[in-house]
Amino acid sequence: MQATIKWVDGVRFLAEAGSGHTVTIEGPPSHGGRNTGVRPMELLLLGLGGCTSFDVMNILGKARQNVTDCVAEIEAERSDEVPAVFTKIKVHFKVSGKALKEAAVARAVSLSAEKFCSASIMLEKGGVEITHSFEIVEDE
Repeated sequence: MQATIKWVDGVRFLAEAGSGHTVTIEGPPSHGGRNTGVRPMELLLLGLGGCTSFDVMNILGKARQNVTDCVAEIEAERSDEVPAVFTKIKVHFKVSGKALKEAAVARAVSLSAEKFCSASIMLEKGGVEITHSFEIVEDE
């Protein structure tokens, strides 16, 4: 896996993944940013959310659950001291579908958190307290 980060101007950068996809990264306005890109620490949260969401949907698909929507809401707290690392992250899944089995959703979230999501497991090993929860929304 590889990535390239190219400085554009000011505190804005163009990040290109090995897959060829790009994203603009920019520092906050307090550091000269113009709000044209995602902040670096936000990108870490997005990566965590994408990683665990991929796992949950993959596991639920294999369990033949009829999922119509899945949203991971993530809240994070950071240290007040520099470096302002993440200290706590809460991941809450809202899984919608028809006749979803609570045990299947719980298992998917648990397996992602404890076995498959490289991003969350790596952050936990670095001292971040990560909690996972879920709710099921029954489609009518």
